[in-house]
Amino acid sequence: MKQNFTVLIEQGEDGAYIATVPALKSCYTQANTIPELLENVHEVIEICLEENEPPILAKFVGVQQVEVAI
Repeated sequence: MKQNFTVLIEQGEDGAYIATVPALKSCYTQANTIPELLENVHEVIEICLEENEPPILAKFVGVQQVEVAI
């Protein structure tokens, strides 16, 4: 059985890439390159699923950047 997960990718101040899987609580990883990050994401999703973490069922709609004056 296969399941798709939305993965959010950001780049930290130090240049490292950070991936978060919103459907699985505490499911995240980081790496110095995108290919390495994607490899890590597969592994961390498998680990989260092995821990019987039930996915949060939500449909991905989109991402929006909002500018706020501070």
